[in-house]
Amino acid sequence: MAERYDDDDDVVTRAKDGDPDAWRELYRAHAGRLVAWLGLRPTGDSAMTADDIAADAWVVAASKIADFHGTSSDFAGWLFGIARKTSMRAKERSDRRRTSPGEVGEVGEHLDVVPDPTLLVDQQFWVKQTLELLPARERDVLGLVDGLGLDNHGAAEALGISPVAVRVARHRGLRRLQRLAAEREGDLSPT
Repeated sequence: MAERYDDDDDVVTRAKDGDPDAWRELYRAHAGRLVAWLGLRPTGDSAMTADDIAADAWVVAASKIADFHGTSSDFAGWLFGIARKTSMRAKERSDRRRTSPGEVGEVGEHLDVVPDPTLLVDQQFWVKQTLELLPARERDVLGLVDGLGLDNHGAAEALGISPVAVRVARHRGLRRLQRLAAEREGDLSPT
């Protein structure tokens, strides 16, 4: 049995012990948000999807869970931090190789497509396009805090910055979004 630390909750302790139900609980709580967030982060490698990065992050988390101490809520920040680093490494590898995949047949020809409700962001073109106009830090903070519901501490852990930097980036990002929305509203008004 894993050593229990004061800040570990029951789910984390059970996950450290290898309890599949605990891992399922962590996965249900964080997997959809993780893939949605990674879908907005550039990997530089069109052959590497957000699902691929998320899968790699879960493997790393499973192998390093003994080093983690905290609650299942804290686990989100830790997991997102692993995913951010995994995504950055994938981008660096892609930049070094400068590869581009060839033509790939449509998977939809063979399998029924099942809509994923966690990827609604992809269907809202203006939101995605507007978020891409923000600086990366502000975009990441807004995505984690406002889009996915992480607290400032979890977002700070995920991004490798302080909670104060998260609050500042969120404030700046919301102000920029407000200006962009006002500009868009002005563009849509009849002249």
